Amino acid sequence: MKKTCNVCCHHCALEEGQTGACGARKNVAGRIVAANYGKLTALALDPIEKKPLARFRPGSRILSVGSYGCSLRCPFCQNYEIAAAREDPESGLIQVPETDPTAQEALSVRRQGVPRMPSERCRPIEIAEYTPQDLLNLALDLRPRGNIGIAFTYNEPLVGWEFARDTAQLFHSAGMKTVLVTNGMASKEVLEQILPHIDAMNIDLKGFSDAFYRDFAGGSLEMVKNFIAEAVKGCHVELTKLIIPGKNDSEEEMRQMTAWIAGLREGRGKDIPLHVSRYFPAYRWKEPATEVSAVYRLARIAGETLDYVYTGNC
Repeated sequence: MKKTCNVCCHHCALEEGQTGACGARKNVAGRIVAANYGKLTALALDPIEKKPLARFRPGSRILSVGSYGCSLRCPFCQNYEIAAAREDPESGLIQVPETDPTAQEALSVRRQGVPRMPSERCRPIEIAEYTPQDLLNLALDLRPRGNIGIAFTYNEPLVGWEFARDTAQLFHSAGMKTVLVTNGMASKEVLEQILPHIDAMNIDLKGFSDAFYRDFAGGSLEMVKNFIAEAVKGCHVELTKLIIPGKNDSEEEMRQMTAWIAGLREGRGKDIPLHVSRYFPAYRWKEPATEVSAVYRLARIAGETLDYVYTGNC
């Protein structure tokens, strides 16, 4: 039976056994489930500032976990090896192409809403399975090293939001903090499920035009804006904008974006921190890295409107 996934803007209509554009959500016996539930590709004890969070428990560390899959198709992806991974239907292995898919192939995937494994040779990636209780036990053991809780990060956590919700709920019951690092491209229904169990978020606001999200990143600006507008009402939120030369680096866009941020929470959004970061060539996007001067210039412009602006990767 075909079922539609309503987690993000793609609304993938999936036949039995088929996986969505994110690579993580799957039709199993007529139900859309998170095929990546508890399947981790990355695990580390990170400084909280690396999330990045500048104004939430500074100086602490947090157990950071990631799985595989993503709802966007950013050509500059910094974590391509796990974000673009897919399950091989024959072997069941989670695989990533050894060479980059072409831009045209990726665009075709977005338009169809259901991905194909690129034709290049693929290699499996290492998966470790953890239950929420396993992670809580590990987090508690790491308390002497400064750990305050758990961060869902590295890939896009909301393509497997059920695992993040279940784990975060368990961590809260143990008095530990929870952090979500996300692209924010998820429905209101998903946010309502997870927001009560999250203490802080860093949300990417990758650009501020419909064309940037639609044609360059493969997503929906409107969905991200709606997600941010609701999230700031329920937990500590910081935002990140990666500056990509020629794509989202105009002074006009920064002024429009920061004016919108300041208008959040009924006009009291000036205190929402913004991280302005430097792009480096990665994945399919090989243009030169952002000039450091451009990052500082745009940060200064953002600071004309917002109270807390930070520069990163400089």
